[in-house]
Formats: sequence, structure tokens, C-alpha cells
Amino acid sequence: MKNNNIRSGGDYSIAQLGDPVVLTLSVGFIVLFVGFSLFDLKAVAEVIGEGFGWTARVFGTYFQLLLLATFFIAIGVACTPAARAKIGNLDQPEMSTFRWLSIIMCTLLAGGGVFFAAGEPIYHYVVTPPAFTSESGTAAAIPHAMAQSFMHWGFLAWAVLGTLAAIVLAHAHYVNDKPLQPRTLLYPVFGEHIMSGWLGSVVDACCVIAVVAGTVGPIGFLATQMSFGLSELFGLTDGLVTQMAILIALAIIYVTSAVTGIHRGIQFLSRMNVFLALAVAAIIFVFGPTLFLTNTYVQGMGEYLSSFMTMATMTAETAPGWWMQWWTVFFFAWFLGYAPLMAIFVARISRGRSIRSMILAVAVMAPVATTIWFTLLGGSGIYYQSTGVIDLTDALNNFRFDVATLTVAQALPGGGFMALAILILTTVFVATTGDSMSYSIAVVSSGHDQPNTFVRAFWGIAMAGMAAILLFMGAGQISVLQQFIVLTAIPVSLILLPSLWLGPKAAYAMAREQNLIPH
Repeated sequence: MKNNNIRSGGDYSIAQLGDPVVLTLSVGFIVLFVGFSLFDLKAVAEVIGEGFGWTARVFGTYFQLLLLATFFIAIGVACTPAARAKIGNLDQPEMSTFRWLSIIMCTLLAGGGVFFAAGEPIYHYVVTPPAFTSESGTAAAIPHAMAQSFMHWGFLAWAVLGTLAAIVLAHAHYVNDKPLQPRTLLYPVFGEHIMSGWLGSVVDACCVIAVVAGTVGPIGFLATQMSFGLSELFGLTDGLVTQMAILIALAIIYVTSAVTGIHRGIQFLSRMNVFLALAVAAIIFVFGPTLFLTNTYVQGMGEYLSSFMTMATMTAETAPGWWMQWWTVFFFAWFLGYAPLMAIFVARISRGRSIRSMILAVAVMAPVATTIWFTLLGGSGIYYQSTGVIDLTDALNNFRFDVATLTVAQALPGGGFMALAILILTTVFVATTGDSMSYSIAVVSSGHDQPNTFVRAFWGIAMAGMAAILLFMGAGQISVLQQFIVLTAIPVSLILLPSLWLGPKAAYAMAREQNLIPH
């Protein structure tokens, strides 16, 4: 079996930031969004809000079907003999299984999952999701609340982030020597034209913009959440100065991690995060409402599986338009926006793994771990909400999920200690997203697996800088940017669409090349 060397960008000059079209469009987006927001913040919010609503109505069902198809086709590929093919033409993986799984979990779950893990299940408990008819706030509403949360962060969300698209990229890169860039997903359709023409640069830029919008949001929200938490726990001033200090500290952590690379900083941060998450999870399960959490998970998972298609195919015709827009469509669009660069990252770290192990790790193992995490935090929140220890109804109706996380943490055994631990955990989760996305954007812009150190730092600092400026204008503008994610999902979803048939085709091509199936 041949062993291709990974192309290195280490010999590139510091001044070379990569494709000028990608750089111009990506940085131009940051400048224009910030500039227009400074000029007329309200007008920007209104325009994006209208676009957000229109996209959810027109493309929402398409987004749902794309995620469904990706998941079922990926699982189908994993069941075929072609799934034995090794990624990257290596007989042995580049890193240990624990390190590999740690990076996958921390990068893909990230700050979003931690940010919503406490609040979303409680929200669905106090406001019954449209797929169910149970009375809110009752025992019957608990498995429904968990099932709806599992739908948003479970199998469909994870599958689109690193299965079929990752297979297409792995084959094109490691076998055909094409760069790890989103445009490579379209190479089998358009050929060399997409690789060297302006259209390829536009494709890459759309995916970079989607990831910038999706990453700046968690970075900014973390600053507000940490500021609120430090104020509650230690009496520090909850304001812009504290938020900026948190942003600077966060940027130093994830830029340092991105600069040192996958095998050093990113790997170390991910492993540390997993150990911390396991410790927090063990404390919650052992010293919290253990029996309640166990029953909640079993019932919630059962409801998730039995009502899977009902929740996955619910549209604005059968559910309130606002609910679909702000929940299912918003989350699915967010994951679609991340998908190409996440697929690049998964293809890069999975060298030496079989296609089957990559699909099962991303589309099965990781979602199950996510549902357990949501049960520990969100299930505990439901327990304390139902027993009157806390009341988050008003906060969640106003989408104050930062308040929910800290409130649930303080109600847990250990109170302030657990609250601080979860704040630290959330910070590291967001940092793992920042470092991996800084690295991935640098890979896209330079076209190399090991992009220049300056390029990695540039994108990490650029995202932190954008978050700082938007926070200066008000936390509401971070929310506006997150709504923009849904708009970026339109072009990105079209880039991902061919992977539905190109993914299986690439898997079989790799298997034939490795003499695992007949030619």
C-alpha cells in the first residue's frame, strides 16, 4: 500500500495568506458586516432577520432532507465491504484512538453543544415541542423534551459534519493529490475547472464565511456567559471590560493551540477537555439525581428513536413557523455551514482509519456521547425545575441560555465549584472550536495540510477581533451574526449535495485501489 506524503505549506513565506479571491471575499465579509453594523445596526439586523425568516421557510425542508439523506447513506456505506478501505493510504493510524476521538468530540460538539446542553431540554420541558402533545411541565413532557434535544444534536447533526463529504475529500486528496479545500468536493463534477478557476475560489470563500459566522458566535457568547458567571460567583463586574479580557485570554489559548498544530496544541487541548468533561459528568451522575437521570436517558432515547422520523420531517406546515425557524432549521443550517471545513478536519485527523470506523465514530459514537451529556446537564436542570429548586421559565422564554447553564450548575452538588468547573469546561470547548477552525480555514486559504503559522494565527485573531467589535456594539449583534449562518447554509448545502452519491462512489474507488473488493 502506497504511503503518500502530506503536502506541507511550511516553506511558504509569511506574507502569503493564500488564494487572493478567498482572502478578499472572506475578510471583506468581516469588514462589511462590522462596517454596516457600525453605520446602521438596526438596519443590518432587520435585513438579516428577514433573510433568516425567508431562508427558513423556503429551504428549511431541503436542509432537513439533506441531513436525513446524508445520515442514512453514510450508515449504508459503513455496512458495505468498501468501508474497510483505509483513509490516506496508511496501514496504521497517525494518532491513538483516544486522542482521535477526543479531537472529534471536542471539535464538533464544541461550545454550541455545551452552551445549549443545560437550557434546551428545560426549554422543551416548559414549552412542549410541536411534535408532541404532552402537557408542559409534567412527567410525560420529560422524555419528549429530551428527545427533541437529541434530534437537534444527535445523529443527523453529526453525520453531515464528517462522513460522506470527508470520504470525498480523503479520496481526492490522498489518492488524486487534490488540496483539502471545499472546492475539491465538486472536483468529480466539474473537473479541473473548479480547481483553478474563480468559481472554486468563490466556493471556498462561501464555506469560510459560513464557518467564521458560526465560530464568532460561540466565541462572543462565551465572553458574555463567562462575564455573567464570574459576576455571580466572584462579584466581578459583568460588563464590556470583563468580556474583552475574557476574549483576549480565550484568543491566546486557541491561537497558541492552532499555531502548534494538530499533533501538539489541538490534541493536548482536546484531551484535557475530555478528562475535565468526564470528571464533571461523573460528579453529576454519582452525586446528582442518579436514578432520575438514568430513567430520563432511557425514556428520552427511546422516544428519540421511536419519534425520529416525525421530528426530522416536521415542517412549517405542521408546526409553528417561528418554532421551526429558531430551533430545527436554525440548528440544521448551522451544522450545514460548518460541514465542509469540519469534513476537511475529520479527513485530516482520520488518516490510517478505515472508512467504517470514521463513519461510526462521527455518526454514531459521538451523537450517543452527546445525548448522554445533554441528559446529565439538561436532565438535571429538568429535575431541579420540576422540584422547584430553580425556575428558568422566564429566562428561557427570553432565550437567556447563559443564565440557564449557570443556574443549573449552581443547583448541582458542589454548587459554586461545579459552576466554575462548567464555565472552565465551556471555555475549553470553545477554544477547541477556535483552534480547529483557525487551522481549517488556514488549510482552505493556503491549500496545504500544514499551513503557515502566520496564516493560522491571522484567522484566529480575526475571529476574536470580530467578536470583540460586535460585543462592543452589543451582544444582540452576535445574535444577528448567528442568524446570518442560516443564509450561508444555502450555498454550502449545494456544495455538499453531490457528496450524497460521490461519497459512496469514492468509498468504492478507495476499496478497489486497495484491492479490498474486485475491480
